[in-house]
Amino acid sequence: MEHYRRLLSYLKPYWWIIAIATVFSLGTSAITGAMTWFIKPIIDGVTKDTHQIKLYLLLYVSFFISRGLFSFVHSFLMRTVGAKVVRNVRDEIFKKLITLPMNFYVHRPSGELISRVINDSNVLQGILGYAVKDIFVEGLTFVVLLTIAFIRQWDLALLALIIIPFSFLVIDKFGKKMRKIAQKTQEQISGLVVRLTESISGIKMIKTFMQEKLHIDKFNEENKKYYSIAIKGARTMEYSTLLHEIITGIGIASILFYGFYLVNIKQMTLGELISFSAAVVLIYTPIKRLGGANNSLQQARAAAERVFYLIDQAPEAEGTLELPAIKDGISFNNVTFIYPETNKKVIEDVSFRVKEGEVIAIVGRSGAGKTTLMDMLPRFYRPTNGNITIDGIDINDVTSKSLRNNIGIVSQDIILFNETVKDNIAFGRNDATEEEIIGSAKAAYAHDFIMEMLKGYDTIIGEKGVRLSGGQRQRIAIARALLKNPPILILDEATSSLDSASEVVVQKALENLMANRTTFVIAHRLSTVRKAHRILVLDKHRIVEIGAHEELIEKGGIYKLLYQSQFEKNVSAV
Repeated sequence: MEHYRRLLSYLKPYWWIIAIATVFSLGTSAITGAMTWFIKPIIDGVTKDTHQIKLYLLLYVSFFISRGLFSFVHSFLMRTVGAKVVRNVRDEIFKKLITLPMNFYVHRPSGELISRVINDSNVLQGILGYAVKDIFVEGLTFVVLLTIAFIRQWDLALLALIIIPFSFLVIDKFGKKMRKIAQKTQEQISGLVVRLTESISGIKMIKTFMQEKLHIDKFNEENKKYYSIAIKGARTMEYSTLLHEIITGIGIASILFYGFYLVNIKQMTLGELISFSAAVVLIYTPIKRLGGANNSLQQARAAAERVFYLIDQAPEAEGTLELPAIKDGISFNNVTFIYPETNKKVIEDVSFRVKEGEVIAIVGRSGAGKTTLMDMLPRFYRPTNGNITIDGIDINDVTSKSLRNNIGIVSQDIILFNETVKDNIAFGRNDATEEEIIGSAKAAYAHDFIMEMLKGYDTIIGEKGVRLSGGQRQRIAIARALLKNPPILILDEATSSLDSASEVVVQKALENLMANRTTFVIAHRLSTVRKAHRILVLDKHRIVEIGAHEELIEKGGIYKLLYQSQFEKNVSAV
């Protein structure tokens, strides 16, 4: 019930629309009742009066037209409310997703989150647009028709009431089944979206390794699971409909049998029986629709559980202090980091200090924790133990905006958006002028290739910058960092995937970017590592060596082994 109450809370801003819709639903129910009520005089009193028959027939035509208009307005208003509510729910989900900490995303596929935002919300929209409408209209119609039945013949109405509870037992039984099936259905849709998202995003790799059949088979398997659950859901709903029809048939047959007996003994007129029968027959229609609405509500509950799970996640914790530009230095103080979901230790008891303007290189074997260590500086992750300070201020105590305004990141995995070159460079600097954007592009050695594009800075670069080469993407990212102009810079293997020609150009752009900034370079180009003021060597999650290039080579430790195995082949390029 809690989920339903929360869903209803989203309806509050639109109470006036719902109030108008309710008036029209009352009208629809009243007209349906009137249509059954006026059957009696037509049958009993005016069968030989042609003029009155015509009047009653015109009245019935007006009933149908009016009921259609009332139903149209009510349905349109309720579907409008449903669309508005789902729009608001999606906005709230997306707002929450954007504010969640990075560790929330570590073990959650993006496809699953996309499914919750799109598919689960679609389920809610269908429920709020259709099920709520049926509950309003059919519930009121049920009351009106039952009242008419009691007025016409109370003993027959009691007989109908004996049958009706069996219909509601069917509604309850199959509603519970539908809730379980709906939960599995939404989970399986998430599985389909996850598989689809991974395959599309990794299509180049799939084709490179000729794994098309494998991915087709995996998608087919997920699709078969969804099909099985969907068929089970369809079978359950049709069983429900079948039982409703059986109960309705038995009920109406019993009522007609007893009704004709009353007509024969002159305790009821034929017009009263037909009027009563029409009311009872129409009573079973709203019952059946209420059963369908209940099944839909159970689906909504399953979808709501998944949606509210996201909305209820705790957002990224915020500090209250405003961090000024760095003046003194950065300190990592006994920092340890353990992934909370797996209890895997990534960084253990790491301490070092960086002065303002220093270039610090961080090297180590794959999996040593280099990127994770740097991810804690912009507070993507928080230390499990220890702390990080900038000018003596714990970064946990400052606002994320003031902290991240001071930090620029250029990584191997460049994130670009399906927008113009200009928009991508100005990302994060909405107030940037065209002159500033072009200046940053020139400093990043990107201006020339941008101007060669069909629309220059207004060229759409495609999702993830797919229309650019690797070196061009890197230079756009460097231009973006230059425009931001942060005092602290993190370079995370920013040229590792480039060819030699592109690397030379990008390296020049990086040198422009690093000028007069406190810079952290993760396992980067040899020339940058050698030029660093100090090199931190990570091994088994700890700092095992620290010093300048020459010192560490003379020391003959892990750094020298890394240098010989990974970097020595690049000496001729330095």
